[in-house]
Amino acid sequence: MKSFSWKKALLAPLAATVLAVTASAQADDKVVMNLGWATPLESDYGVLAQKFKELAEEYSNGTVEVKLRCCAQIGNEDDAFKALQLGTVDGYFITQNNVSPHWPLMNVFVLPYIFQDREHLAKVAAGPVGDEIRSMIQEDTGVHLLTFGAPAYRDLFNSKRAINGMGDLEGLKLRVPNNRVMIETFRAFGAEPVPLAWSETPTALQTRTIDGGDNGTTVIKDMKFYEFAGHLVILEHFTSVSPVFASDRFMKKLSDDQKAAVMRAAQEAGEYQSEIVGKRTDEVRKWLSSEGGMAMTAPDRAAFIEAAQQVQAQFAADAEPRFKEILTKIQAAAQ
Repeated sequence: MKSFSWKKALLAPLAATVLAVTASAQADDKVVMNLGWATPLESDYGVLAQKFKELAEEYSNGTVEVKLRCCAQIGNEDDAFKALQLGTVDGYFITQNNVSPHWPLMNVFVLPYIFQDREHLAKVAAGPVGDEIRSMIQEDTGVHLLTFGAPAYRDLFNSKRAINGMGDLEGLKLRVPNNRVMIETFRAFGAEPVPLAWSETPTALQTRTIDGGDNGTTVIKDMKFYEFAGHLVILEHFTSVSPVFASDRFMKKLSDDQKAAVMRAAQEAGEYQSEIVGKRTDEVRKWLSSEGGMAMTAPDRAAFIEAAQQVQAQFAADAEPRFKEILTKIQAAAQ
């Protein structure tokens, strides 16, 4: 497969809607956007959020002010989608698996090993399938998807033992979000999935209520999970995105020029974040396995992929037609 440019891809989907902000924007009423997420300001989410704030305020000539609310200041990720629907939150980063309970079609992105690599995910998110998902989610839920953000892998961690093969996961209590695909995936891998809200995860790990879980590589470092889990496992079983969403209530406050500024800022901030995150993953893994003190393994993935394919087939068999159509298009994009 030919190499794929995130820079070109992330600018493409909404190019038709990106308008130059004219002098008329100076007459627009000022609008404040409170943008929330669950992790620290220095996390990967913070990279996108700070760039989005900078660009949205620049492109709107200061008529849109973005206030950054990290660390679950305005609610947690598990409840954020509903808050966006109600209009009680302006904007929030929500990992794809936490979107699925509210909009099940998002589970197609959650399927294990559904993407061959980051470039495959990039091509999907920034192409026609990504556009379809934006349109469908807005039509079905009223929530606006501003940008898919950067792709990231979820790395596995645990406090019990090194994982050198699928059999080593047997009996491990691993935290999962309340997401059917992820629950069934870990069952297929032989682990004992424990559905748990994100807000409860750090305490559960510290008290050994759970043995571990999986998160984006940088989240493991940002949340200091390495202090309580000594084993890092590189499976790249889930390739994820954490889209930035906005409520319909907030979007309706914007003039056409302000909306164009916000959408343009989201696109370019997503591009910027992708460049940063792509470089960070390997660096953070090296840090976790050295300064972080974690023992890192990278098991052969053949058995995991075989189990994952069974999970894919299971969910495709029970899914609605739109799910199957999107799945087919994702698979075709890898060609």
